[in-house]
Amino acid sequence: MTQPFSNMDNTLFEDKEVLSEDYQPDTILERDDEIRAYRDALKDVLFGRNPSNIFVYGKTGVGKTAVTNYMLQALEEETEKRDEADDLHVRIYNCNRGSVYGAVRTLVNKLQDDDEDPFPKTGLSTNIAFETLYEKMDDIGGTFLFVLDEIDHLSDADELLYEFPRARANGHITESKVGVIGISNNYRFRDSLSPKVRDTLMEKEISFSPYDANELRSILDKRAEKAFRDGACSESAIQLCAALAAQDTGGARQALDLLRTGGDLAESEGDGMVTDEHIQDAREQVRRGRVTNKIRDQTIHGQLVLESVARLESEDETPSRSKEIRNVYETVAGHYAYDPLTSLKSIQNHLGTLEMLGFLSKTEYNDGKRGGSYFVYELSVDTDAVFEAREQIERERE
Repeated sequence: MTQPFSNMDNTLFEDKEVLSEDYQPDTILERDDEIRAYRDALKDVLFGRNPSNIFVYGKTGVGKTAVTNYMLQALEEETEKRDEADDLHVRIYNCNRGSVYGAVRTLVNKLQDDDEDPFPKTGLSTNIAFETLYEKMDDIGGTFLFVLDEIDHLSDADELLYEFPRARANGHITESKVGVIGISNNYRFRDSLSPKVRDTLMEKEISFSPYDANELRSILDKRAEKAFRDGACSESAIQLCAALAAQDTGGARQALDLLRTGGDLAESEGDGMVTDEHIQDAREQVRRGRVTNKIRDQTIHGQLVLESVARLESEDETPSRSKEIRNVYETVAGHYAYDPLTSLKSIQNHLGTLEMLGFLSKTEYNDGKRGGSYFVYELSVDTDAVFEAREQIERERE
């Protein structure tokens, strides 16, 4: 019997991790303006002053998290050299589908010693969670930077963003300082905050624009040099990855996904070099993966509304009106043991968001004086991709 992993010595990759999302490069390319803006926003920390609050905006894959990690690591190294700088404590929390209580609880636990009991998941109020966090911060002392990734997914961001900037002025902390770094894909997130929160934050904004093809080419050239063995990836394939990603999202993540997947395909086919043909074949695989990731980024009820339209689509019952979609949505929500939203307006808001993000297409109809005008919706992405993503999300929930 042939061993399944025999003859596996011929790999095209030298260091495949270089093409992964988690890889943190030593040098950040094509983001000089954003790095300068970040430096100016963080510099008060070096002098022991209260840190500024910072909001970072941009589409997925344009370098927000990579630049944030790069700048915070450099800041930590610099503060250690300066007598006037306080001890710096950076803590990161991903807000995806989280609550304020969950966010504060996690931050408390991130500051706990290993021998301390974790803060409980339930049974205490959010106010007690804040009080515990503030006590822990003052016990430790120094400057705290709380990085809130995907902050637009927090259930009540107003409360958190009103509390932290006022913590020192309100006497909740006296031996420490705190600043918030919020990262969001939603450029309109600030508009959703209450006026009192916007006035309190006085944040500095850093906006990341999509990469163009030349910028992506520069990034891919550097990564491919480390990722592949000599001669294992054609310049034409790298150029095609950059062009395709620039035309679509302008994200380095998509370009890197194309290059990595193209390398996997070339390797599995026994070819000695990644070519344009491998990148074209990789394009469909990456597209389906991107749909899954985009679905994950939506709120749970946004996902349920999308699955409802997909079910109607699979039964050839689209385009459908919001009332018809709501009926299916209530069934879908019940199937997964979620309490459905009761307001038709809420369903329509989710439909509008999904249409804006490219999941759905919308058409207006007018039945004249008797019927009036209304919108109908249908799916703009692959039906199977929606079902596969939702099944995977629910499996992880179990």
